[in-house]
Amino acid sequence: MSEMMDAAVLTAPGNMDLAQVPAPTPGPGEVRVRLEGCGVCASNVEPFEGQPWSSFPGEPGGMGHEGWGVVDAVGDGVTTPAIGDRVAFLGGWSFAGREVVAADRTVTLPPALSGRPMPGEPLGCAFNIFRRSAIELGQTVAIVGIGFLGAVLTRLASDAGARVIAISRRAESLDLARRYGAAETIPMHDHHAIIAEVQRLTDGRGCDRVIEAVGKQWPLDLAGELVAEGGRLVIAGYHQDGPRQVSMQMWNWKGIDVVNAHERDPAVQMRGLREAIDAVASGRLELAPLLTHRYPLAQVGAAIAATRDKPAGFVKAWIDLDPS
Repeated sequence: MSEMMDAAVLTAPGNMDLAQVPAPTPGPGEVRVRLEGCGVCASNVEPFEGQPWSSFPGEPGGMGHEGWGVVDAVGDGVTTPAIGDRVAFLGGWSFAGREVVAADRTVTLPPALSGRPMPGEPLGCAFNIFRRSAIELGQTVAIVGIGFLGAVLTRLASDAGARVIAISRRAESLDLARRYGAAETIPMHDHHAIIAEVQRLTDGRGCDRVIEAVGKQWPLDLAGELVAEGGRLVIAGYHQDGPRQVSMQMWNWKGIDVVNAHERDPAVQMRGLREAIDAVASGRLELAPLLTHRYPLAQVGAAIAATRDKPAGFVKAWIDLDPS
């Protein structure tokens, strides 16, 4: 009989059930990872709640794409990674006990990260967004939305010598931004008051770079208002709940560059993943304060709900899959 494993299945809007399903077997060029954990992404929220095109039940383990764990089987032709190697990887079915992925979509974790949670995929996204932002020494950078992604980008931008203005709803998020290097913080409550404050802080010029990291209409509108003439608007928020309207008149008048910073080239994604792992392993990026809420696999629905509702102290949830 096939080896069985636990997997979370989206059976209806807002409902995740735990199922016993056959563990996958790696084919040529693939490895199987025994999952230790998986981060919960804000992009999980809309599929969890149900979208017009949704169908149920979903695939076992589906929506989980921030996994890490230990290789426990390899397919033909695979020499790296080896059985027993601890890896982070690019996958898509990590809300489960095991997942099969292409060997070249894995990065072996160094000993410095032994025993530590490592959701590499979202960190890799942050590094790729940072590269696309083209942030330079001395620039003023506004980051709209300080969650996990916004905090990491705050650290990367401030380390690059930029002056970071962090804008977010919760006071504790602004505290986090200051911890990660923000020079200025603004509560995200009043559209026109925020614009006025950014104008004051930049002597009326606006920001060289603005990174929108929320994925909703109003933050996108706000971000466009904050960009200086000739500046760059970087869309890092994941917009998946319908069409957006933008002020092309304003964007045209300012002559801004607009960058969709969601990478789809696997080689670029892997570069970001490797850079992120190196940064955490070397101590350049502090990860532990961002992983605030841990859940067992049976409570993945609660983890996604927390990602939506943001309880006190929340930055990021992760699913603990380690059987030990």
